[in-house]
Amino acid sequence: MTDIYLVRHGEAAATWAQSPDPGLSEKGQQQARHAADSLMPVLGTNAVALISSPMLRARETAEPLANQLQQEVTVHEAFREIQAPVPLAERQRWLRAFMQQQWQDQSDALHQWRDHAFESLLALPRSAVIFTHFLVINAVVGQIKNESATLCCWPDNGSITHLRLDSEALSLVALGKQMQTLVN
Repeated sequence: MTDIYLVRHGEAAATWAQSPDPGLSEKGQQQARHAADSLMPVLGTNAVALISSPMLRARETAEPLANQLQQEVTVHEAFREIQAPVPLAERQRWLRAFMQQQWQDQSDALHQWRDHAFESLLALPRSAVIFTHFLVINAVVGQIKNESATLCCWPDNGSITHLRLDSEALSLVALGKQMQTLVN
């Protein structure tokens, strides 16, 4: 049995429309520390892989836990945020539309992005904490629950979604804290 914790990055210092790869705001740094503090008792002395999206906000969210565990973080492309097929100025509008759609209406590239994240989770050799993004968590949870909607949950910044890999199947143990506001 392999436990997998998907940590949504802390609050970004800029919106999707303002920056292609922002770091964390001060609040986001606090959320990252809180996530690390919440995970430490759960992880205990068990060997766990630390994996991050290559995006700066996810890597910065990983830092407090990596420091506490005195462990390196591996960057993995499979857990990168969705790539909007539009220029930066149009990305926020595209995302809002995407989040109201169904998976059967998506391009092959978006299906490949979702499948790559899911298959990468299935291939994990041991328990892991993965620092990732809102839509990655939605893609994975939606696939586990066999949902057709692109949006099936609202993971808050710094939230921890718990999955379990058993007999080559992923299951949802618990969703992390859900957002009360809109994605910016």
